[in-house]
Amino acid sequence: MTWKEFFNLIDDISEDDVSLITDLLRIKTFKKGDLIVVPGQIQKELYFVKSGVQMSYFETDDKKHVIAFTYHPGLCAIPESFSSQTPSKYYLTCLEDSVMEYLSYEDMQLLLKKSHSFERLIRKMTEAVLAGLINRHIELHSQSMEERFLTFCKRSPHLLHPVPHKYLASYLGIDATNFSKLFNKVKI
Repeated sequence: MTWKEFFNLIDDISEDDVSLITDLLRIKTFKKGDLIVVPGQIQKELYFVKSGVQMSYFETDDKKHVIAFTYHPGLCAIPESFSSQTPSKYYLTCLEDSVMEYLSYEDMQLLLKKSHSFERLIRKMTEAVLAGLINRHIELHSQSMEERFLTFCKRSPHLLHPVPHKYLASYLGIDATNFSKLFNKVKI
């Protein structure tokens, strides 16, 4: 999927506006296990995932609490750190070797001023992230662990094999042993 195809899933954007964006994109590669952002660091770049899977998480008492996974075609960021240029409260890491294109914060601000289409696209992306967070919050509080597992399997079956099950269990708020039982029980 090209970036134009991805952007057009969210909002119609002209070839000229796509070129404004893609002309500024630069490539970075990361190895599995690389930390992209750590607590206390300000995220200076917004990543557009070309390949690989990434994970955001925070730690308490040596336990990782998974917040989100990112993958192609999508954005990879700690949104509040990038958008407000404040220190992150959690980690962003690569679960697989990853290739990403990125915009610097400064380039993003220039694009937002230069293109109303890009500004609308980013607003709609932000709205989609917010809606996803609200839906996930509702799922965590209203669904049984089996319902959460099945919902995840329908929405993101491509993550069941590349992502270690302990991280999927954390993301779903399920004990790792129970996750393993569900995984072995349910036909996917």
